[in-house]
Amino acid sequence: MEQKKVLIIDDDARNIFALKAVLRSRGIPCVSAATGAEGLALLEREEDVAVVLMDIMMPDMDGYETIAALRAKEGRQYLPVIAVTAQAMVGDREKCIEAGADNYISKPVDVDVLLSQLQQYLSS
Repeated sequence: MEQKKVLIIDDDARNIFALKAVLRSRGIPCVSAATGAEGLALLEREEDVAVVLMDIMMPDMDGYETIAALRAKEGRQYLPVIAVTAQAMVGDREKCIEAGADNYISKPVDVDVLLSQLQQYLSS
């Protein structure tokens, strides 16, 4: 799982800190953005992002809008996106998948589930 980078897009610094700590402890390089717009701009600069962990409930540009913008960008249609949300309501997973996410994790994040999903995308 090493050498491929993960982009974390989340408006909560505590979530970014916790996710980075878990990923870096496993040797997975990562970068982060606090807004959807910042995340999209970062993707333009960071060519080696292999997976995006996308918070859904963010102010201004939410995760759904960010995923749609990412998918509309040439060459980003197939970049794996894992939606990460605290909502965890009936139908949320389906809504995230319909919006263009490849997978879904609810908060609080189960580290084993997260690493299993990342392994799927980072090993290919």
